[in-house]
Amino acid sequence: QVQLVESGGGLVQAGGSLGLSCAASGSIFSGNVMGWYRQAPGKLRELVATITSGGTTNYADSAKGRFIISRDNAKNTVYLQMNSLKPEDTAVYYCTWTGRGLVSWGQGTQVTVSS
Repeated sequence: QVQLVESGGGLVQAGGSLGLSCAASGSIFSGNVMGWYRQAPGKLRELVATITSGGTTNYADSAKGRFIISRDNAKNTVYLQMNSLKPEDTAVYYCTWTGRGLVSWGQGTQVTVSS
């Protein structure tokens, strides 16, 4: 079992920046993937970005060029730097950890971008 604790999020004006972080604890092993998903009101949860323990990244088209995902394996922590934020980025952002067929989710953190 892997526990995820997210921090960051909040309210920001359009065009601004915000950073999220997520620390994993528990039965963590190498070869995992950490990432971020988001869910806006009335919409399905969607991928934002993922990063493997080796540093390979994958971004949703909506995040490319604006968001940067990174991780610190020594701290079992993943980060999401969000720049040039838009009102349509408003959502609850969830951290995920995937390894050996297991998936864990964080509790979610609200990001609100005002126009």
